[in-house]
Amino acid sequence: MEVEGGEAGKTPRARRPDHVRKMSDLSGARIHITGVVQGVGFRPFVYGLAQRLQLTGWVRNTSAGVDIEADGGTGALHALTRALREELPPLARIEEMVVSYQPANGFTRFEIVHSQPVAGAFQPVAADVAICADCLRELFDPQDRRYRYPFINCTNCGPRFTIIQRMPYDRGQTTMGSFAMCAACAAEYENPLDRRFHAQPTACAVCGPQVWMEMSGEWSVVSEGEGAVQEARARLQAGEIVAIKGLGGFHLACDATNEATVAELRRRKGRQDKPLAVMVGDAAAAARQCVLDEAGQALLTGRERPIVLLRRRAESTIAPGVAPGQHDLGVMLPYTPLHHLLLAAAPGFPEALVMTSGNLSEEPIVSDNEEARQRLAGLADAFLLHDRPIEARCDDSVVRVVPAFPPTPSRRLSIRRARGYAPEPRRLPWAVPQLLAAGAELKNTFCLTRDQYAFLSHHIGDMENYETLQAYERAAAHYERLFQIKPQLVAHDLHPDYLATRYALARAEAEGLPTVGVQHHHAHIAAVMAEHGLPGDRPVIGVAFDGTGYGEDGAVWGGEFLIADYGGYERAAHLAYAPLPGGEKAIREPWRMALGWLAQAGVPWDEALPPMQHALRLEHGETALAALRRQLASGLNAPPTSSMGRLFDAAAALIGVRQVVSYEAQAAIELEALVDATVEERYPFAWAGETIDAAPALAALARDWRQGAPVAAMAARFHNSVAALTAAACRQLRQQHHIQEVALSGGVWQNVTLLRRTMRELAADGFVVYVHEAIPTNDGGLALGQAAVAAWRRRTS
Repeated sequence: MEVEGGEAGKTPRARRPDHVRKMSDLSGARIHITGVVQGVGFRPFVYGLAQRLQLTGWVRNTSAGVDIEADGGTGALHALTRALREELPPLARIEEMVVSYQPANGFTRFEIVHSQPVAGAFQPVAADVAICADCLRELFDPQDRRYRYPFINCTNCGPRFTIIQRMPYDRGQTTMGSFAMCAACAAEYENPLDRRFHAQPTACAVCGPQVWMEMSGEWSVVSEGEGAVQEARARLQAGEIVAIKGLGGFHLACDATNEATVAELRRRKGRQDKPLAVMVGDAAAAARQCVLDEAGQALLTGRERPIVLLRRRAESTIAPGVAPGQHDLGVMLPYTPLHHLLLAAAPGFPEALVMTSGNLSEEPIVSDNEEARQRLAGLADAFLLHDRPIEARCDDSVVRVVPAFPPTPSRRLSIRRARGYAPEPRRLPWAVPQLLAAGAELKNTFCLTRDQYAFLSHHIGDMENYETLQAYERAAAHYERLFQIKPQLVAHDLHPDYLATRYALARAEAEGLPTVGVQHHHAHIAAVMAEHGLPGDRPVIGVAFDGTGYGEDGAVWGGEFLIADYGGYERAAHLAYAPLPGGEKAIREPWRMALGWLAQAGVPWDEALPPMQHALRLEHGETALAALRRQLASGLNAPPTSSMGRLFDAAAALIGVRQVVSYEAQAAIELEALVDATVEERYPFAWAGETIDAAPALAALARDWRQGAPVAAMAARFHNSVAALTAAACRQLRQQHHIQEVALSGGVWQNVTLLRRTMRELAADGFVVYVHEAIPTNDGGLALGQAAVAAWRRRTS
């Protein structure tokens, strides 16, 4: 006889062998589970546990989670609940598990039953997952029936978010619904012990999606299947540009080691200098091209497969034009079977391919075949297409590694949150109403909330054209449908001309909804607080450094020290206002910003200084300088700004790094790349009450330049100065407000050199420092902060 533990305080008793057990020996359990438990192999996992523990009953998906009813011995039922938490499938995550015990139901076997929709209920959706080791082995196994099939997947990998149309997650609710399974696939799909049991995208070459090649402008099929893959490889090797339909949209691909091909791609795409991402076959190839430490490799090889910014090796064979003016390369590994087939090593085939978003600059990524034929025809020579529809377009995610410094470990810094991470929700520290936060103008995401969840969207892009607005509206509708959210409140940025703000206000008016305007930098600080689950009634010292944010006084803010909680903020200190001569033009032409700061500092415009040299070389240089002087004298078209991002631009221009930019933060990025890590000196800032004047620092920088100081040393001194300034301001505010916690947010903190030096100074001063990790520190995380502020105000009103 087997023996099991009795109930608390009772003597263990003998148990009959299962085949002669009586109903009186059995108990029942009803279990409801929420979290990421659909599309991740959770039901077959439960089925396997039930077989192992000799339980009877059933498991099913609902649009509210997963429900389980089980009969068995008391010990076996307790073992089930333990195993559910301790032995989860790789992609599953339990948020909450509610267990109630009851008399046995009299089930005779354990089975997986049909899914059940629940009105108004919702369920987190799994992100797309890189191909797993088992499927990769089968992909290259000549004996496997899915040998070299570009869409191989199982319950542990493959598309999820990009193919789901609605919940619960069943094949008929995805874009795979039109592909009827063959007998072999159906047998695997119906076998609870098979790795492909209820793997909704499962398919094979007989019954599933197919790949083919078309030539640009001709639009007739020139090759199919394996022939199309081989033709794509041949064309890439020959220096052509190929548009490749992937998981969440199209890539434009070319040989990353061919400088002429890279230059041609830039010309066609209209992308002058902005770095291009590259894909290499494996981590060993990445290590040959870049410096790859343990933290970087963990990110690179993780199931999310983001683009990871890594330091380029001096001996790298990747063309300089891939990332001009930078030491870092954006590198990713293959994450779909098709990528692995394309990147397979072979003599003469390039070790790295450019894999950049398939779009014209500043437009949304293309995701549909017909759309690609129309919008990418002038960019690609050939098109590698397939017929699995993409429900949700989704770019590649981008991350950096923040190097460790004792006692702080290495950490991930999210730059763009999309494929692999979205739409995973954040759990907030309190229940929130159903609301929409519209996000920012640049690097837009939106955020929807309900219960304790915040669903921050995937990266939408810069809201500067109609195409991106359309993509935004479609994505918002899709999220609302997936997560059963009907907003009762709309939050938005204070800037009246942002497309996202105009959308929010127009929708609120049309639907009769209340609105909450949230100041840009308050939203930044609230976002990092929400990411770390900080309580609503405990203020922090918030340091919000970015390029542009609409201030409550109508000025352009961006160098802000706030005493903030979710409910409100006090602007405790900020950079002194400097003129932005020419308005938006000064953002694109940092030389204007540099001369404006020098004028404010009382430093003469020496014609030898790099900004002056640039201005005088312009076709109408003297006229431009005269107009600039008038703007500075009158304030006309020279709005005041306290932006730290613009201060970095001015410093970069002043020492000759970059006078004109072609993408956001280019000057600051190139300035960071020049920093000499051995330099410890710094420049002075001046304090006047709540105002921090950068004029002395820029005057010292100009003096260093005149005296012939190395550019790398000047770049380092400037970074050191901003780090020291931040720590000094936080010490002063701690003394005034008795606050020990500091939250850093805003796009300037993407500068890892600045972030690391600042955190080191703050840690030495005994501060507890919160920075973004999973949520972008740039405007891509702003919507989360807007949502947290709006929800807290509703809660406390």
